[in-house]
Amino acid sequence: MGEQKGRGVVVAMSGGVDSSMAAALLIERGYDVIGIMMRLWADDSATEGSAENRCCTPQAVEDARRVAQALGIPFYLLNVEREFKSWVVDAFCREYAAGHTPNPCLACNRHIRFRFLLQRALALGANYLATGHYARVRHRDGRYELLKGMDARKDQSYVLYMLGQEQLRHLLLPVGDYTKDQIRAMARKQGLSVADRPESQEICFVRDGDYRAFLRRHAPEAIVPGPILDLSGRVLGQHQGLPFYTIGQRRGLGIAVGKPLYVLEMDRARNALIVGPESALGRGELIAGQVSFVVGEMPSTPLAVTAKIRYKAVEVGAVVTPLGDGRVRVTFAWPLRDITPGQGVVFYQGEVVLGGGIIEKAR
Repeated sequence: MGEQKGRGVVVAMSGGVDSSMAAALLIERGYDVIGIMMRLWADDSATEGSAENRCCTPQAVEDARRVAQALGIPFYLLNVEREFKSWVVDAFCREYAAGHTPNPCLACNRHIRFRFLLQRALALGANYLATGHYARVRHRDGRYELLKGMDARKDQSYVLYMLGQEQLRHLLLPVGDYTKDQIRAMARKQGLSVADRPESQEICFVRDGDYRAFLRRHAPEAIVPGPILDLSGRVLGQHQGLPFYTIGQRRGLGIAVGKPLYVLEMDRARNALIVGPESALGRGELIAGQVSFVVGEMPSTPLAVTAKIRYKAVEVGAVVTPLGDGRVRVTFAWPLRDITPGQGVVFYQGEVVLGGGIIEKAR
């Protein structure tokens, strides 16, 4: 796992089985473990009662505290509501207002978990931060590598692409060497109460699961109705607001022209939703910004990779060409139908994560 001297480690606990077993595995390996759970911002306008973030509900906090007690480790609750609101929630609203479809987990990992929390862990005197992500860190030839998790079905390396050498030097990912089924089995064997806790795939701060309602409450200026246009510019109807649609969407367009139509583009300049036949969906190239590479430097020449444009997407052969200013052009082996501005594009060579960035536009 690329371990250095020192045995103090802060485990980012969530009350789930993965982070709980991360702590348990590290204790078995002789580390001095502290459990920390982050209290994140919650949308108090979504309910008349107390607001809750899915990642830190009172039940999740109690589950994490109970696990820490069972493992015999200290446990602390760290308030990061202000930082989370600024770096994740406000950015989420800004991206939708710009006509993009953001992935807030990428912003959270970049700014909250692997910057803010890592800095806090080091300030406490720990040598490492550990999480329950299904990925691996390897130290080889004087550099740290980020690798896919052993469980291909659960691999979470996509959401960690922004990590660089300094973060990886202080990062432990103990569950990445196992499958999810193995982790649950080990948790049952240890008698951990969270062994069979279900997972949530929803946006943690959108408490009611309705991101459209969330945007109406927190970014009403982004919800502006406008025309639905076909590829020739003909007006087919009216959309309810660009943030309510995504590339490749077919249902819910509210238009009937006798043949299936799909969302091809959100034209922010004209506040127009561009639709067309399925055959027009594919794009063979994209431009990405905010690009970083795990080794710490951009390639100087075009680089052959495989790439993923969403967490659950299949890797596709591609060539990454540096453009300067932290931007690259990614040319795919064949057109992809759901390249979506605001999502991450991540580059791989085999099991090694090279880096990635945020999709700016497809073409």
